[in-house]
Amino acid sequence: MPRLLFLLASLFLVAGCGDEGQQAAEPAPPAATVTAGPARDGRLRLEVVAKGLEAPVHVAQAPGELERLYVVEREGRIRVVERGKVRYAPYLDIRPSVVSGGEQGLLSVAFHPEYEENGKLYVAFTSVNGTNSVLELRANDDRTEVDLASARELLAIEDPYSNHNGGQLAFGPDGLLYHGTGDGGSGGDPENRAQNLDERLGKLLRLDVDDPGADWEVAAYGLRNPWRFSFDRESGDLWLGDVGQSSQEEIDFVSWPLQGLVNFGWDVFEGTMRYEDKQPSGAGRLVDPVHTYGRDAGCSVTGGFVYRGSAVPSAQGRYFFGDYCSGTVWSLRPEGGKAAEIRKEPFTVGELSSFGEGLDGELYAVSLGGTVYRLAS
Repeated sequence: MPRLLFLLASLFLVAGCGDEGQQAAEPAPPAATVTAGPARDGRLRLEVVAKGLEAPVHVAQAPGELERLYVVEREGRIRVVERGKVRYAPYLDIRPSVVSGGEQGLLSVAFHPEYEENGKLYVAFTSVNGTNSVLELRANDDRTEVDLASARELLAIEDPYSNHNGGQLAFGPDGLLYHGTGDGGSGGDPENRAQNLDERLGKLLRLDVDDPGADWEVAAYGLRNPWRFSFDRESGDLWLGDVGQSSQEEIDFVSWPLQGLVNFGWDVFEGTMRYEDKQPSGAGRLVDPVHTYGRDAGCSVTGGFVYRGSAVPSAQGRYFFGDYCSGTVWSLRPEGGKAAEIRKEPFTVGELSSFGEGLDGELYAVSLGGTVYRLAS
C-alpha cells in the first residue's frame, strides 16, 4: 500500500497551520482604469453565511444538495454548513496526511457531476510525502462522511519548495477534471518548470476520471501560481487568477471550447511585462491577460466566478475577483473576450482566500480568518 494511502487509514493527529499570502514587492501601476462600484445604498453587499471555521480556503456545493455548503479547512478537514450552522463532525478529515501552513494544506474539493449517484469527490493537497497530490474518494451512502478506505491516488507531483502549489480542482463543461498547479515555488521559477512541457508544475492539467486508463494531459502552461480558476456555467469560458512575482497580478481568460494548447507566458512574462530575457516555448498559442493590477492595489490575486445567480440582478454576468493581501474585491464585465467596466466593489474581505459558486449560481467569498460570505443586495 502506498505510504500516502496508509496514512489515510490512521487519522488521529492534527497538522499545524500558519499565515498565507505572497510577499510584497516594488509597486507597479494598475494596467486598467478602475471605476468606483455601486454607492453604499444596500444594492451590493456581503452577508455572513457561517463563522468560526479554522483557516477556510475553499467552499463548494455538491450536486443535489442545495442546502449544504462544504468548506475546506487548510489543515486537512472539510466541514459541512447547513442553515448557518457548522456541523461538529467533519465530512472529511485527512490531517495526518497533509502538510499545512502558509500556501500548503488541503486546498480544494470538487464533486463528481454524478455525485448523487456515485458519491465521488476529489481533493487537492500538499502531502507529508513532499508531493502536490490529488485523491479520488467516495462518500458513504447517506453522504454524511467520506469513506477513507475508498481513497485512490490520481496524482502525486514532487514539489521542491513549499510555495506556489496551485491547488484548484474543478470539472469543466466537457466533464473532465481540471487541476491548476504552481511552478514549484521559490521565486522566478528557477528550474524553468512553467515553460517546460515535460514538467507537470506550472500547468493547467485535465483528466477523464471515468476512464481508468486515462492520464493527465496539459491543457495550458506558463503559470506561476493559479490559485483559483473557474468555468462560466453559462458560456463555459475559463477565468483564471495567476498570482504575480513582484509587479503584476493577472486575470487570464480563454473562451470555451479550449482549442489547442495555451501558453499564459510565465516566466517569460509577468502579466503584461517581460520578466526574463528569453523566448517562450513555441508550443501552442500565447495568451495575454485580460486584466492586471499592480502592488499599489494588492499582492496576491484570488480568482473568482462570473455571477449567474438571481439574488443580485445588477451583478448578473459580471466576473468577480479579489486580492488576499488588500481584501479588495473587483468585478468586470466580459465583452468579446476582453475586460470592460472594471470596478472596485464597496466592500472588502480580509484574508480573501477563495470565492465559491452555489448550485443556484450564487457567489460566496471565503476569509482565511474563519468566515464565509454570500453576495447579496
